Amino acid sequence: MLSILLASLVGMLLAANLFALSQAIPSESTAESPRSPVSHQAERSEAPPSFPTFSPVKPQRLEETYSPITPSQRLGWFMTGTVGPAHMAGVAFVSAGGTAVNRPGEYGPHWEGFANRFGMSLAGSATSNAMEGSVGLLLREDPRYFRVPQQAFKARVGNVARLTFLARNESGRSEPAYARYIGIVGSNFLSNTWCLHSEANARDALLRSAEGFAGRMAANAFKEFWPDVKRYVRHKHNRPAQLNIETRSDIPRWQPQND
Repeated sequence: MLSILLASLVGMLLAANLFALSQAIPSESTAESPRSPVSHQAERSEAPPSFPTFSPVKPQRLEETYSPITPSQRLGWFMTGTVGPAHMAGVAFVSAGGTAVNRPGEYGPHWEGFANRFGMSLAGSATSNAMEGSVGLLLREDPRYFRVPQQAFKARVGNVARLTFLARNESGRSEPAYARYIGIVGSNFLSNTWCLHSEANARDALLRSAEGFAGRMAANAFKEFWPDVKRYVRHKHNRPAQLNIETRSDIPRWQPQND
């Protein structure tokens, strides 16, 4: 239990550091285009009150004109990638698998063991995302995934794998995702300080790092193809109603004849 509390504390501290950096470093668009107080006040009055930090990150497309990620969008990426529904479901699935095979054995194959695995996995992902977001803010790396829905299936799969290890810089060019390397590998070696003794070693840290990159690739695949799946299911659901309407419109209506 103490290890989970310590891991959660580290994740919260890194998240606070990310938030502080996002407030301290302005975006380039703000720095290069100063606005008058009147226009700034008008913009603030027109903007509806919202909480973008906790709203899902809008899907991005690779062929669209690139707009650098803003500090608030970066913080939103951290929140949705750490406590978002899709990520929480993935953590629960992995934790359930670890409980089923009882790995690590110290936790045990029961509900308490599942809770311990879930807490450790969530704290680890929070630490990794916070490190990637903080370092990426300094290096001007964009952690978002960019879809290519107009390309062939093979090219889309290649894009999923490519953007697992690459990230776009402030000019939109793809480069090695150094912040992601630091976040995934660094957080897993850092977790040796609170992990169970049987897993607190370099070999298991590297194994967890490989699993982290595999998880990022799976998340990219979800972002790439899930919109298509939703569109297909919605189309299949609406098609019977549409056919029913068309059928009813084809039925000739009786019209009275004048003698």
